[in-house]
Amino acid sequence: MRCKGWHAGRRSLTAGSPAELAWRRGSEAPDNDVVLAVRRLAAADLPAVTLIVGGLPDYFTSDVPGQVERDAVDHDGWVVTDSGEVAGFAVAARRSPGGAEILWMAVDPARRGHGLGTVLLERVLGELAADGVSVVEAKTLDRSAGYRPYEATRAFWEHRGFIQVDTIDPLPGWEPGNPAAIYIAALRPTR
Repeated sequence: MRCKGWHAGRRSLTAGSPAELAWRRGSEAPDNDVVLAVRRLAAADLPAVTLIVGGLPDYFTSDVPGQVERDAVDHDGWVVTDSGEVAGFAVAARRSPGGAEILWMAVDPARRGHGLGTVLLERVLGELAADGVSVVEAKTLDRSAGYRPYEATRAFWEHRGFIQVDTIDPLPGWEPGNPAAIYIAALRPTR
């Protein structure tokens, strides 16, 4: 199930409308159409978000679902839906008038590798930019930890224009021995 590319099926988006992106998966038959929508995360989405986090034990510890729920209440959140079902989420916090951090982002493990994370990230970055954000930060496990599951995570950020600017170990709030890779992306010129 490899998508032919979400840009090809993208419809123009207007402010306030749902970001609906559609394309055919694998077949030309009309019943294989899949509609992705990115919208703001609602309280009713939290059980699905918790299931996504729980389905990724190589990436998240058992305390993360509660942290994600708290952060989703305090900060901006988005979900990507695949044919109406929550398939991924992101939560971002404003750190300053021109800066934000993506605190959490994940896609259902059964749907990874099909472009849903890219669709979600593009919407998040677009909304942050429209709200005046110039620079976005994301943290993930650094390659020096030697933990293979995070190789794909770092590649995801790097292929979408994020640049690693630092490694911090220990990062406050992280267990020692889990070095944090600090990534940033500029959404607009800052000088």
